[in-house]
This record gives sequence, structure tokens and C-alpha cells, in this order.
Amino acid sequence: MDAALDATATQFELNEDQRAIQDMTAAFAAENVAPHALDWDKERYFPNDVIRSTGELGFGGIYINEDVGGSGLGRLDAVLIFEALAAACPGFSSMISIHNMAAWMIDKFGNEDQRQRFLPKMTSFEWMGSYALTEPGAGSDAAALKTKATRSGGNGSDYVLNGAKQFISGAGESDVYVAMVRTGEDGPKGVSTLVIPKDAPGLSFGTAENKMGWHMQPTRQVIFEDCKVPAENLLSGEGDGFKIAMAGLDGGRLNIAACSLGGAQSAFDKALAYAHERKAFGKTIDQFQALQFKLADMETDINASRMLLYAAASKLDRKAHDAGKWSAMAKRFVTDTCFDVANEALQVHGGYGYLHDYGIEKLVRDLRVHQILEGTNEIMRVIIARHLIGK
Repeated sequence: MDAALDATATQFELNEDQRAIQDMTAAFAAENVAPHALDWDKERYFPNDVIRSTGELGFGGIYINEDVGGSGLGRLDAVLIFEALAAACPGFSSMISIHNMAAWMIDKFGNEDQRQRFLPKMTSFEWMGSYALTEPGAGSDAAALKTKATRSGGNGSDYVLNGAKQFISGAGESDVYVAMVRTGEDGPKGVSTLVIPKDAPGLSFGTAENKMGWHMQPTRQVIFEDCKVPAENLLSGEGDGFKIAMAGLDGGRLNIAACSLGGAQSAFDKALAYAHERKAFGKTIDQFQALQFKLADMETDINASRMLLYAAASKLDRKAHDAGKWSAMAKRFVTDTCFDVANEALQVHGGYGYLHDYGIEKLVRDLRVHQILEGTNEIMRVIIARHLIGK
């Protein structure tokens, strides 16, 4: 059997530790997230304390090295965690994903001083992290970012930043911002990465965006106005920022796909239960073949998504040469397919699916943005095609 197919075929055979991770996460989410998710959504309430409490479970540094307090788990382990959390609330799960992506960049590309300064407090969730790449005029074209960082101070001991980041999850709540800034020429070679504390002089935040979904999670602009950041907070070196950003996104794409998968599974479970209870024309609606076929397709789509996602995560764990392509394929397929599953679950509920109290319309709203962030699904197709034609 081809190695890629073999990896795919074996992914449902999770080991005992991985099943324990699933069970632990699902139990936490069922007790601490699911009962409150609809209220958080309705009130646009950010459950800061609940998110930070997951540090006790190791979720502040899921795939961060253990010497700085991380859990030292793999990417497949992380996917299992985000999937289980998202079954309770995709927005909650995605915020923990974003924090982990930011922490991983420091762990992977930071020097020892940076790792020891930032990561112990991030892995414990004493400090929450956000990732700041997108700008008002630079989304899919990430290399076109304009936020400028200029050396200043004695011997260039500081950077002074001017510009703004757009659509930053956790902005205003997070304590640390891993930001891509321009330190040199136009294009990817002029991009660098700075770790910026919330109390940096000249750092401020816009008003919370009024979004379609992810209501429990604040999204704001991050604004730099002569913002001073120590040069010692530069990750790797000047000009390495685009490489760091793209490396982080491979894992981030798997994480957000896992959030879609968990949300879709929850929507499907609700639809299946509802179809067994709801009666029309003298029998429960799950007795109608048209609906049976719809449920069969939904179940197939969920499991196809799970198999592709687990295989892609396994490739990233093994550092396979085509892991980037598989991450893009998983992100594109899973987020598209799982949104469709959630939308079909709403249809199964009929008019009740449109009501907030049933929880389906929230899942549809929450999953929609997953097709846009961590690289739009159109960009995922570009990445996949480039791998195929060798560009």
C-alpha cells in the first residue's frame, strides 16, 4: 500500500493515550463550555476565566516543548483536542488554537531567552497569545503587509511600529501578540516577526467587530502608533517573518479544520436526534427515505473529513515533505464540507433550526468563517496546485 494511503487508513486506530485525551477534553467541554455556549454567543461574552482554566489541562501549550511548561504533544493529539472542544463551541476552541499557534512560533523560532521569558506564562495560560498577520489592505496577499517597524534607540535597541492589524482574534484580551511587520523591502523578504506585550507604549485596540459568528470571541484592530518594542523581541532574524508566518499556518489550518469537524459532528448529532423525535404525516421524519439519504450523506462527509484531517496531522507530525499540501487539502475540504453538514442539519430541523435556542444556527454562523481564516479556501487551492505543478 502507498505510504500516504497507509497513513490515512490507520488514523482511526487511535492509541490509548489519544483516546484518553479525547475523553478528558470532551468531559471538560461538556461540563464547562457546552452549558454556557448559547448564552456566551447571545451576550457576546468572552469567557476569559474558562479559557485560561484550560492551562491546568495543558491546553496552553499543547504542542510546545516540556522544558517551558508545554505538554509536548503532537499535531494529531492537538486535532483531537480542538475537535472535542469545538463540539461544545467552535469559537471557544478556535481561541485556544490561535493561542497555541502564537506560542508555537515563539517555541520554534525564538532563542532561549525569548522561550524562557514568554512561554512558561503562556503554557500556563497566565498570558494569552494572539497572532497578528492580516491588515486592512493585506489578507490573502500576506506579503503585502505595510505595518512598519523601524530601528531606534541606542544601537538600534528598539523598534518603533506604525500601522494596524485587522481581524485579530482576542485583541484587547490577549497579553502577547506575535505580529508580522515590515522591517525591509517590499515583498516577503522584508517581513519580520516581533513578540509584542499588551502594555507596549503606543499599542491600542479598535472597537470590537460586530461579526456574523464567533460572538463569544472579541475581534478587533491592533493599532501601532509609534509603538516601542525591544529589539530583543525579534524572532529568528530580520526577513524571516514570512517564513515563520507560513510555517505557523500549516498547523493553524489543521486546527481550524478540527474546529469545523467538531462543530459539524455536534450539528449532525442534534439533527439525528431531532429526526428521531419529530413527527410528520404520522411517523417520525427519520422514516422518510429522502431524509435518510440526507443523514447518510452527512455521516459520510463527516467521516471523510475526519480521515483526511487525521492523515494530514500525522504527516505534519512526521515532517513529511508534502505536509504543507496535505494541510491545505484538509483545511479546504474539511471546512467546506463541515459547513455544508451544519447547514444541512439546520435544514433537518426546519423552522426550529433557525431559532437560537436549538443551537444549530449558531454552529452554522460559527463554522462559516473557517472557510476564510488561516488562508481562504481559494488560497488553499493555489497552494495545492503549486505543489502539483512544482512551482
